[in-house]
Amino acid sequence: MASEHLSSTQQSVHWSIHEFLRGHLFSSHILEIVYRDDAGQVQIVHDVIRDLFSRAGQEFVLIGRGQMLRLDHVVMIDGMEISAGIG
Repeated sequence: MASEHLSSTQQSVHWSIHEFLRGHLFSSHILEIVYRDDAGQVQIVHDVIRDLFSRAGQEFVLIGRGQMLRLDHVVMIDGMEISAGIG
């Protein structure tokens, strides 16, 4: 019952996804990022990844336009499934 220790908003992202994201940190490669906003609406942006970090137990990705996205709200990046996008 280890899953009881993690809420759906605090699940850590699998290490291979972190490696994928880190691989794009210092590139200027534009990615298609699909995520759910705070209202639960699906949003699609095309941007670069500037940073990955944790704050207050949550993981975030900072995209080129200065927007911080909670990683558990990101559904897909360049066709790679990141999370269920529920949060």
